[in-house]
Amino acid sequence: MTSHTYRGRFAPSPTGPLHFGSLLAALASYLDARAHGGTWLVRMEDLDPPREQAGAAEHILHALSVHGLNSDEPVLYQSHRLPAYEQQLHALTARGLVYPCNCNRARLQVLGRVYDRHCLHNPPTGTDDCALRLKIPYPDQPVAFNDRIQGPQQQTPAQDFGDYILKRKDGLHAYQLAVVVDDIFQHITHVVRGSDLLDVSARQQSLFSILGQTAPAWAHIPVINNDQGQKLSKQNHAPALDLNCPTDNLWHALRLLGQSPEPTWQTLAPDALLMAATPRWDLKRVPRRMAITDPAYSR
Repeated sequence: MTSHTYRGRFAPSPTGPLHFGSLLAALASYLDARAHGGTWLVRMEDLDPPREQAGAAEHILHALSVHGLNSDEPVLYQSHRLPAYEQQLHALTARGLVYPCNCNRARLQVLGRVYDRHCLHNPPTGTDDCALRLKIPYPDQPVAFNDRIQGPQQQTPAQDFGDYILKRKDGLHAYQLAVVVDDIFQHITHVVRGSDLLDVSARQQSLFSILGQTAPAWAHIPVINNDQGQKLSKQNHAPALDLNCPTDNLWHALRLLGQSPEPTWQTLAPDALLMAATPRWDLKRVPRRMAITDPAYSR
């Protein structure tokens, strides 16, 4: 595999500073790209202003740089890509694959995971205060792929997720649309990310297919849980990375990713540590689990 065929990315949301769980995903995606002689990109998923924290995007990029993780191309900001999402939305609408939905949150909570196409069969009288849903062409056709870490995966839209939202009621483009449009735009061939996103991969796979594009090869690393069994996340108040000890952070991340880093690497600068780790990177050694804990970081 050459740099012409491997393009990976790390795509954080600027809802808070970088934490250890995000570093784990960034490092895995970086090393997988480097081990294949590929290109590694950073994309800022700044699509949800109400949830974003002022200065978080800059802090995340600084934290990545401190750890030697620098994008090979200029950082792509999703907030600058709104016309592209709208263009794809219009194209799908022209194909009859988008419909408005005004179902309220209470009704959707009763339905659970799978939308019942109520608004497809009973169209709203107006489009104000409506979300826009994708009409999946073949909802009974399974969506299958082989995750490079977690193994074979399969979901059937009609049973597992239904017609999902492409544009929210508040006018913001949905993650599922934006991430696929941007992966196509950036020619992403491989995605290495946390297992918390494994469940939505079939939706993204289906949208790639609808758009006539090949989905990236997926690989979902285990997320790191806190001592309450919750995923380390900004929502669960995960502490920001200590930027005073980047080598220590990287070394422990390699250990948790099953890469058995050498004790002597703990004295290296981040760039040197990454260079030492790259030829030793082996995705098969990443734990085939959905979550892991560690006393030093599961707090």
